Amino acid sequence: MTVDFSPWAGGRPTDGPVLAVENLDVSYTVRAADLPVVRDVSFRIGPRETFGLVGESGCGKTTIALAISRYLPRNGRVSSGSITVAGQDVASLNRDALRGLRARTVSMVYQEPGRALNPSVPVGRQLAEVFEVAGVSRADAAGRAEETLRTVQISEPGRVLRAYPHQLSGGMLQRVIIAMALAARPALLILDEPTTALDATVAAEILELVSALREQFHTAVLFISHNLAVIAKMCDRVGVMYAGELVEEGPAGAVFEQPRHPYTVGLLRCVPDGGRRKEHSRLDTIPGFLPAPGEVAAGCVFAPRCALADQRCRQKTPPRYPVTDARTARCHHHERAAALPRTTPADVPQAPPERGSAPVISLRGVSKTFTARGERVPALTGIDLDLHLGETLGLVGESGSGKTTLARVLLGLTSPDEGSVVELSGARLAPTAGDRGQDQLRAMQIIFQNPDSALNRRHSVRHLIGRALTKLAELSGSKREAALQEIVGAVRMEQRHLALRPAQLSGGLKQRVAIARAFAGNPRILVCDEPTSALDVSVQAAILNLLGELQGRNQVTYLLISHDLGVVRYLSDRIAVLYLGRLIELGDADQVFSGPHHPYTEALLSAVPRLGERPGQRIILEGEIPSPAHPPPGCVFHTRCHRRLAGGVCESTEPPLAEVQPGHFLRCHIPVAELRDLQSVETR
Repeated sequence: MTVDFSPWAGGRPTDGPVLAVENLDVSYTVRAADLPVVRDVSFRIGPRETFGLVGESGCGKTTIALAISRYLPRNGRVSSGSITVAGQDVASLNRDALRGLRARTVSMVYQEPGRALNPSVPVGRQLAEVFEVAGVSRADAAGRAEETLRTVQISEPGRVLRAYPHQLSGGMLQRVIIAMALAARPALLILDEPTTALDATVAAEILELVSALREQFHTAVLFISHNLAVIAKMCDRVGVMYAGELVEEGPAGAVFEQPRHPYTVGLLRCVPDGGRRKEHSRLDTIPGFLPAPGEVAAGCVFAPRCALADQRCRQKTPPRYPVTDARTARCHHHERAAALPRTTPADVPQAPPERGSAPVISLRGVSKTFTARGERVPALTGIDLDLHLGETLGLVGESGSGKTTLARVLLGLTSPDEGSVVELSGARLAPTAGDRGQDQLRAMQIIFQNPDSALNRRHSVRHLIGRALTKLAELSGSKREAALQEIVGAVRMEQRHLALRPAQLSGGLKQRVAIARAFAGNPRILVCDEPTSALDVSVQAAILNLLGELQGRNQVTYLLISHDLGVVRYLSDRIAVLYLGRLIELGDADQVFSGPHHPYTEALLSAVPRLGERPGQRIILEGEIPSPAHPPPGCVFHTRCHRRLAGGVCESTEPPLAEVQPGHFLRCHIPVAELRDLQSVETR
């Protein structure tokens, strides 16, 4: 059996769009009750068109994606409306036809590529199976698999085919998943948060890859993301989901530049863009919470959270008002949506960090070398850093640069190499947490990226926070209860949340519990490891405001690890950039972001999409990150550097970390004046 792998092998629509969703209603049956989760949603996607879906978690975005390919769970069903893909009515397909639809016509890329791959099977075998299912012989499938990896710009496909999933980076795994999704040249590609967990440079490469493949294979793309800047960059049109309804829809540029629904306005105000900093203003937030399925009352679904809502909004459901021929908005007041008042005061007093005093944390000559398969793998090399009272140090760099290892060394979870010095207020800390004193342990806490893995699902919120007060703050009785109430209020949680368990909380509420638990011991240093990467922009704004307020109130020192450079810029006073375990740039946030930068920092910043800004030219780094076990001689960045000097100095001599401006350090052979001239010319 032979298979046509030309575009539309799974079926070309003879007329009309690739995907047509018409008046879609989806409900879940819970305890014998039907709970509506998607209501009256309609949109279309044509060939080579990308349609974006945005909105808070629980709005119904992923439910729509699952309904398109009939992957809804057993208690979910399409209660009304229709879905047509490449001319086929999805609901009418029998079992064999549905398998054909999933194999050749619709492909989906999930947020976590590691969960989509079998950890016990080599990548090559899994990719070849996609072709075998389509009827290609096993011998030919192996060749097709290698060819497909080259299509997604993997330079060493043979090595990747032999590797197991755990041996590949997140960016490489995501490319493999995209290769599998595009193997059959689908008519429709669904991307569900494909770049959330990726570094800025890798995310930019993935987005450009998707754009190129969309054009090459005439593919229609449904792109789901909470990153509004990514949606603005990638999508031709966008739909804004709220509580199961499509509340605004239209061309992406028009929707983001002139939103006509208060919810869209609120989402855009939550984004820390335009170089905003915590000491300048707080981010605006959307008050209240998303209604639970089945709790939607009469009138506009957004009315309980909308400052423009009046009696008509609470009684009469708004229709799809035509804003223009290509735009609609479900809002009675869509003409004045931009006048939505702020719900969060903009001004917030923030005490500056005390840099003139002795540092709270000092790291001197901190190195860490792991051993893997008999090889020495340096993860950190000679790190010197100071953290001062009440400041936030942002730690950035690609995966594998040493950020998490540095945080673990600071917390005593990983023992550094001999000769490394970590001091807390001038007192040298033991290498491991088990050898540190109780006061030293209490002084440092951590907020993890994933609160699900950090919170015991068996215990209530009251127990989780209360235990930290008992163990770390050594409180009991009425003092413990008073402290509990104060912390719960500080993180903007309500009394009703105390009796709930983590599984009953949203992602934002779980992260608030994690923050409350971390602050329960009154720490002096708080490590924030990707604290907002998996959160919606509305929840992210509330968490960033909260972190800023708690820092200003308690003068806590933050070490912030994040690949979201907008978040880093908003919250950080200083920035440290790591590459292959080396500190290559350190300085005030304004200095680092405004330049002159290290060429690596320049490349990181160029990869970040920004709302409302004209995109500049992205700097493409050459090749992949070298192996830490065999770092390049000379400057470790020279193998990927777009500004490498002629004459061989970059290849032969490692530059020192030198102070090029007061408080601004660079590890680069290029004179700072020359860097300034080069970078200013390219940003004009």
